[in-house]
Amino acid sequence: MAPILDIKNLYKNYGTTEILKDINVAIEPGDFLVLVGPSGCGKSTLLNCIAGLEPISGGTIHIGGRDMTHVSPKDRDIAMVFQSYALYPTMTVAKNITFGMKVRGVDAATQDRKLHEVAKQLQIEPLLNRRPGQLSGGQRQRVAMGRALVRDPKLFLFDEPLSNLDAKLRVEMRMEIKNLHQNLGATMVYVTHDQIEAMTLATKIVVMKGGVVQQIGTPAEIYNTPSNLFVADFMGSPAMNLIPAKARVGSDGARIEIARDGAEPIILTDHKARDLPQDVILGLRPEDIAEAGFRAGEDVQEAQCRVDMVEPAGADTYVVSTMGGKQITARLHAETRAQPGEMLDLAFDLAKVSYFAPNSGERLN
Repeated sequence: MAPILDIKNLYKNYGTTEILKDINVAIEPGDFLVLVGPSGCGKSTLLNCIAGLEPISGGTIHIGGRDMTHVSPKDRDIAMVFQSYALYPTMTVAKNITFGMKVRGVDAATQDRKLHEVAKQLQIEPLLNRRPGQLSGGQRQRVAMGRALVRDPKLFLFDEPLSNLDAKLRVEMRMEIKNLHQNLGATMVYVTHDQIEAMTLATKIVVMKGGVVQQIGTPAEIYNTPSNLFVADFMGSPAMNLIPAKARVGSDGARIEIARDGAEPIILTDHKARDLPQDVILGLRPEDIAEAGFRAGEDVQEAQCRVDMVEPAGADTYVVSTMGGKQITARLHAETRAQPGEMLDLAFDLAKVSYFAPNSGERLN
């Protein structure tokens, strides 16, 4: 199957400043691609390049097999949903949704049929005669999505569409966008700085930093096997524990030593590790450090750790301890009896471990 969006060797410069550097991304029809990264990483600029709102300095963009690199936005067969909604304040909801079709000369009967199909899908039928000023933020977002949906484009582009909404509404709208994607089978490209949003919505994630793609993969690949320290730290809440350690590789695997202030070092043996340098950064997600007795398996190793802090969080309780000079977080069950200042046996699941090089930050396993 040919990619519906194919970006090759894309560069974007403002004067002598490189904003995007050698971007290569391809997605299949029906994919939900999320561009994620911190503010200023270039994700919105990349979306604007796909839309044709920003000219590119090098490379090519193909949409639906056609070279769209120098084609104007209106001829790219895309629909865009902005953070600001960009609705016409003097027009009713119905007119906002049908305006683009009217401009393109679509007949009145088709306009009416598409309007009511989309209004039903988004549950905004009672709002069609209102103006944007009479709507809540969530309702305006639905109208903006409706205006994009009636176009039936090859690509839907979303630029941080939920960032103006409160936390509860964000979750509701996120589920709505996910439902839309599943029901329509549409291809979507979505920009966010919220990694939970990225993990929830995407079939494929592009993690960006400083205009450079750090990793492309499924949510599971990005979460379980981050390609470098930046991705490991950025994706996941709470973030992956990144613990400086010493490794000594022998015939039965690697002996991992984690220093502690005023206590014996923690010694873990990773029987599967073979090729590690002496200095490593050991990465473990909070859920891969459990209370002893709650995690079994040949790769699970236990060590006694001092509890610095206990944070109840409903279904989970987070316990913070210090090792390798860093605060590390373990995700324990809600009924744990852990108390600050006491010792607790923790189980480390080395089947889930990531190793990184301290200098380059690159993944080693």
